Amino acid sequence: MEIHNLPEQALLKSNRPFTKNGTIILEARYTISDLYPIARLTKKMDSALKVSSTTTTTTPTTTTNGTQKIEDSSYTIELIKPKDAEEVLTMLKKFFFKDEPLNTFLNLGECKELEEYSLKCIKDDCSFKAVDKNGKILGVFLNGLLKRPAPDAVPEKSAEGCEHPKFRKILAMMDYIEEEFNLFDLFPSVDVILDGKILSVDTNCRGLGIAGRLTEHTMNYMHEHNIKIFHVLCSSHYSARVMEKLGFHDVYRLNYADYKVNGQVVLAPAAPHVAARILVKDISETTKSTL
Repeated sequence: MEIHNLPEQALLKSNRPFTKNGTIILEARYTISDLYPIARLTKKMDSALKVSSTTTTTTPTTTTNGTQKIEDSSYTIELIKPKDAEEVLTMLKKFFFKDEPLNTFLNLGECKELEEYSLKCIKDDCSFKAVDKNGKILGVFLNGLLKRPAPDAVPEKSAEGCEHPKFRKILAMMDYIEEEFNLFDLFPSVDVILDGKILSVDTNCRGLGIAGRLTEHTMNYMHEHNIKIFHVLCSSHYSARVMEKLGFHDVYRLNYADYKVNGQVVLAPAAPHVAARILVKDISETTKSTL
């Protein structure tokens, strides 16, 4: 089964300035979601995005270091419920937190605030998991709903309430982006936007089309609830490439070298992770998949 990609939309005009404080604003954006950026999926882009309408099962093979690599496997996509929170967190600790480039740069370590932020969106009932025949989670796409704020609403400063000093630096950058960019300015007739927060796949299961299937189910949810705009924030170069493969396009970019506090660069992850990027996809011209 193929993912329906949508050609990139022309940049919409706005009366807002499109450069501010050294950042590059391609289109205006809503306040950045209060959750963590989307995770790195894989460097092997083509294999990561294979999508199939059927599922098959083969026996796992053993690699030279003794770990099992699943070359193919049957799996299903299910809605994540609050009762799944602990199992989802276990998976994120193993495959997401350690790979995220800002976490790596800061050597974040144990961070309860990050864990709480990562699970907060489950209550919106639009997150999905891929599970094998034994119920083991192979991948997740954690999503939330962004709702148009009141005209006089004052965005909450997430960093101010964070006690973890390293994670506070990441939240402060997100607060900065929130002040710079408003997505609802770009889509004046839209009141609800789907916010793709964390997309993560078990490293032993990459290449099975799980990322694509999770994305398809998310877009089906959007069709069913008449949500047209799909938004993601990528802190990783690889995540952004994955989303581009899925038909997303850039609307905002903040180079890490340009984000400074008291004249000092705060976040400088290793190349090729050089910027935080916001990408969107308008799914109004795509059709619902038959999964």
